[in-house]
Amino acid sequence: MSALVYFSSASENTARFVARCRFEDTDIAVYRIPLRAGDPALSVREPYVLMVPTYGGGDSRKAVPVQVKRFLNDPGNRMWIRGVIASGNTNFGEAYCAAGTIIAAKCGVPFLYRFELMGMPGDADKVRQGVIDFLTKGNHS
Repeated sequence: MSALVYFSSASENTARFVARCRFEDTDIAVYRIPLRAGDPALSVREPYVLMVPTYGGGDSRKAVPVQVKRFLNDPGNRMWIRGVIASGNTNFGEAYCAAGTIIAAKCGVPFLYRFELMGMPGDADKVRQGVIDFLTKGNHS
């Protein structure tokens, strides 16, 4: 089995994008990283692609949400990451989708896709097919 793990803030932008990807029609499980520190921690023990928004307003040092850092600081979660997808705002300039660049480098996985805010027309279909191909056809288990 394989999965898509994502983080979405209270704005729900990433959650809406994931919903548009329709992973429920596939064999790919979908897990959400908890928003609040008091929520039960997520533990993933299967190969997954991580989808994250980029924070920080252009400051790369603040690009990765603290909840995602906490999730990846668990060695059990970190060992199963196979790739990363990030959203961002082109107004962030060079820090556009910086969370994906940072996570890919730190975890030694490919940065698979980047998209603006909630995605442009066609992004959800591209991400859906790309994740399916990467996790099911690739040698990433």
